[in-house]
Amino acid sequence: MQFHHHGYVSGDPRVQPAAGVGIDRPEELPDEVDVLIVGTGPAGMIAAAQLSQFPNVVTRIVERRPGRLEIGQADGIQARSVETFQAFGFAERIIAEAFRITEMAFWKPDHEDPTRIVRAARTIDDETGISEFPHLLVNQARVLDYFAEFAANAPTRMQPDYGYEFVGLEIAGDSAGAEYPVAVTLARTTGERVGEQRVVRAKYVMGADGARSKVRAAIGCHMAGDQANHAWGVMDVLAVTDFPDIRTKCSIQSEAGNILLIPREGGYLFRMYVDLGEVAPDDHGKVRETSIEQIIAKANDILHPYTLDVRNVAWHSVYEVGHRLTDRFDDVLADAAGSRTPRVFIAGDACHTHSAKAGQGMNVSMQDGWNLGWKLGHVLEGRSPESLLATYSAERQVVAQNLIDFDKQWSTLMAKKPEEFESPSELEDFYVRTAEFPAGFMTQYAPSLIVGEAAHQELATGFPIGKRFKSAVVTRVCDANDVHLGHHATADGRWRIYVFADAARAGAASAVTDLAEWIANAPDSPLAATPAGADPDAWFDVKVVYQQPHTEVDLGAVPAVFKPRVGPFELIDLEKVFATDPEQDVFELRGIDRGGAVVVVRPDQYVANVLPLTATAELAAFFAPILGANLPVTA
Repeated sequence: MQFHHHGYVSGDPRVQPAAGVGIDRPEELPDEVDVLIVGTGPAGMIAAAQLSQFPNVVTRIVERRPGRLEIGQADGIQARSVETFQAFGFAERIIAEAFRITEMAFWKPDHEDPTRIVRAARTIDDETGISEFPHLLVNQARVLDYFAEFAANAPTRMQPDYGYEFVGLEIAGDSAGAEYPVAVTLARTTGERVGEQRVVRAKYVMGADGARSKVRAAIGCHMAGDQANHAWGVMDVLAVTDFPDIRTKCSIQSEAGNILLIPREGGYLFRMYVDLGEVAPDDHGKVRETSIEQIIAKANDILHPYTLDVRNVAWHSVYEVGHRLTDRFDDVLADAAGSRTPRVFIAGDACHTHSAKAGQGMNVSMQDGWNLGWKLGHVLEGRSPESLLATYSAERQVVAQNLIDFDKQWSTLMAKKPEEFESPSELEDFYVRTAEFPAGFMTQYAPSLIVGEAAHQELATGFPIGKRFKSAVVTRVCDANDVHLGHHATADGRWRIYVFADAARAGAASAVTDLAEWIANAPDSPLAATPAGADPDAWFDVKVVYQQPHTEVDLGAVPAVFKPRVGPFELIDLEKVFATDPEQDVFELRGIDRGGAVVVVRPDQYVANVLPLTATAELAAFFAPILGANLPVTA
């Protein structure tokens, strides 16, 4: 974390100075806003947190509840999400309070006595090192708390507006020229003015209001999919039990049914997904009336010969597995695609629903919200053209479809009876073979306005274009600290340009020095779009990694573009210059050509392009349509 560059900070450095709309922020929800977010779930809160970093963008997030969520239904935190938490500054703190999954146990009927279950296998949760971050379990409410804290400490001082329920919206046609074309009707749900309605006008609206989304209905999006006609009881409980793996994630298969056991944070609480069996087509929701006592009794049947004495129930529910996806993620109909700008978006459960057992709901929803959040910020701040917003639905709908396809396989396997498996190890084999998908690392965005073609992918094979930037350890030259390169990519809305140097030393004539000169001074360099008066790295964070050990890098000879002068005192930022760690050479680990490479990374940590050090024309051509009118006009 860097601070003091605007003057001495004596308090918590996570609290950024108020700026822009955060100065004297009105307590009452205003009549006009740039972005109105409906719903304080994972998708809505991460979008609000990202937008809180844009001081001149008026964003408000409304929630029908009277206050913060107290008990969340989601709890699985995949490694990709923990990487995301690192960008928002709370990965270490949430890891400390969460339950960390290190392995999964598989229990099956005993061959000697099929009425009893025995442990059949154990698998390591991440044996291939998908991420440096762990797989966690923690209450969704705590995740939302951390995003709320980040937003409240941001320059805009953003806080949720509780006690407002979405009623409906109307969108003025683009021909009307309205500055705030979306009129949203809200109703108060708490206080003395319950039921009172008011209209808030917005430039853009994001519906993150859950599976029964009213925003989705208002823009005519339709959920399509199927029900699996299989029900599960889920409960978060405190219990006394002789089951030996109660603090280990388990898949339990018995003749009486199946259980997915999820230990929770705190050392005592755990969650059980209890198989209630197939649901008759004419059930009409009756299975949802299954009592907690019946769920507990079923769990005991499955666990035999072990017993479960439940002493306290924190939460429970019954649900039927369903896989449904909307036809689009914004208000632009298929026949109008490309002809107008989307104004209303939906995210999270409002767009895609599936079973909870793959631990994907909250995780995928957060990536929805982050994807949209930085794009809205860039458009509203004038960094990028409105065409950027069309990439949200194009990118995230594909991800949601892939998720549903995966979850259909996983939930079907979880509901199988032991005798229905083709091989005794089919379930655990699938778990290990597909580990990268549920961890969040199979997402790969297709070429688009903000994702380049893979013409030079061979220069950095470990940074696949369209996939998330997989961090690696490097040595910071100025202080000889070994740090993770990706951990410095905070959720500040900036693009990253990583320059992996050729074999020449710092200061010597090389492709790196030529590139540095172009980035700093060329009129078609992306840095030329940075507004006058802003820090030179306000929009683009440019870093260099040399091939030599840090003791052989002359910091004084490093080009100035990698040591920008920032803040009112124009202090020199020395923390953008890195060297390879001889014991874990990033060039070897990530397949980077020794002739060097440029790796461009989006604000949401996805690799946008890989180019040679000499490809300045290609780098300029990539950013030109993204930056639009911000680049200076040259003769």
